[in-house]
Amino acid sequence: MARWKPTAALRSTVKERKPIDKKPSNAERSALFARREAAKVLRSTLQGDARRRAVGSIKSLVYSPSVRNKKATFALVCQTLKHLSIIKDVLEEANVLSAKWKKHQELMYIIAYDLLFGQEVSLSGDAEKYLMLKKDALQSALSRILRRKGVKTVEDLLGLDKKSEVRKPRYVRVNTLKIDAEYAKSELRQQYSVQEDDMVPDLLILPPGADLHNHPLVKNGSIFLQGRASSMAAVALGPKPGWKVIDACSAPGNKTVHLAALMKGKGKIIACELNKDRVKRLQDNVKLAGAINVKVKHGDFLNLDPKDPSYSKVRAILLDPSCSGSGTAFDRLDHLLPSHSAEGTSDHVDVKRLQKLAGFQKKALEHALSFPSVERIVYSTCSIHQTENEDVVNSVLHFASSLGFQLATAFPQWPRRGLPTFDGSEHLLRTDPTIDKEGFFISLFVREGLAQNEEHQIRRNSHSRARKPLNIFVAKMLKVSRHHRFKLSCNRANAASSRGI
Repeated sequence: MARWKPTAALRSTVKERKPIDKKPSNAERSALFARREAAKVLRSTLQGDARRRAVGSIKSLVYSPSVRNKKATFALVCQTLKHLSIIKDVLEEANVLSAKWKKHQELMYIIAYDLLFGQEVSLSGDAEKYLMLKKDALQSALSRILRRKGVKTVEDLLGLDKKSEVRKPRYVRVNTLKIDAEYAKSELRQQYSVQEDDMVPDLLILPPGADLHNHPLVKNGSIFLQGRASSMAAVALGPKPGWKVIDACSAPGNKTVHLAALMKGKGKIIACELNKDRVKRLQDNVKLAGAINVKVKHGDFLNLDPKDPSYSKVRAILLDPSCSGSGTAFDRLDHLLPSHSAEGTSDHVDVKRLQKLAGFQKKALEHALSFPSVERIVYSTCSIHQTENEDVVNSVLHFASSLGFQLATAFPQWPRRGLPTFDGSEHLLRTDPTIDKEGFFISLFVREGLAQNEEHQIRRNSHSRARKPLNIFVAKMLKVSRHHRFKLSCNRANAASSRGI
């Protein structure tokens, strides 16, 4: 009997087909790329927080030119940080990460957030596929943690800080090296309501939440997203066009390029920055602003020799050193960082860290005071702590006075002054985190004697230069007169001789 053979059509229906990998959609590719970008930002953020020396805030890292999908990346980083302690507990409880994937832990944190709390993760990525296979184990681990903590939902476990919801206006500083305020207002008013700030020239106020990071004026450096208090520091220093100025701790460079604009691009600004990564950001901002009078110096301000002839004509120094950042913590989203969570509450103060910071701040301020030709120094911080503000200023007052410096009042019309911890604290300026939506501190030292002597010398030199042409003319006339008299006497002598006298 002949064996039965299936027809070709039947064979095609029963033939086992190999699975075909479906090409990821544009949305899936975009999500995949955003998770990788978010992982890089998260790595920099966590490393900086662990060292207590961040390269930049979460916002500045996300909105750097290297990040393309800014909106999705920002959302992923913030949400992952909010849930980070839970994500770490879940991954540890489930014990699903092999040694290979532990090397990419920031990416695994991002994917785990999407898998457990966010959108469904697409399978277009090896890391995504790996964690998707472990999804049941992760969800079981999360359920056990909730039961152990005695809560029913993740929201109960999070206990998110409501202060993070504080909203403040979007401040925009016009870069007058490129455009004027009127042009900026006309462009921005096409999308937003715009007001002028009554304290800082060329500073505009837009509604809270105005997203300008992709606006053409931001991308070409015509405007900078800079807070009001931060913008007040350069204005308080008041450098004149043609001056030589030092920005002692300058990265990321917002205050540096503000100084350049106030100086109308004339004179010279030496912008010091010690951190290599921050130097790159500083250079990018200087180039973007078109601040041609800025020279970036990769080095420690404390290593500059005040007696070096190259600094003999420095007339102003802006010193905005490393500080606790307590005044702008919520604006920088510091409440999302592990160090903040570990402290328990936002009111916790790391006294040892503050004392260490204050020691460096005092040393830097004394160094700034030591430059022989300096007339004006601004010492500012984005801190709310007396230790970093009034105490630092008070500790150098005797030394400053011995060099001819006195405290001057920056922005006399500003209502909030320094804490009354010593005589003269009314000259200091503070902004309030509640009222002004950020905490900032500004002090201004002025060496009046030197400034007056130099102005007097300038006026005297100017007067001398004005008289010089007249003096030359008089000298020439006297010379001509003497020559004329000599010639006249000779003629008389010759005439007398001819007559036989």
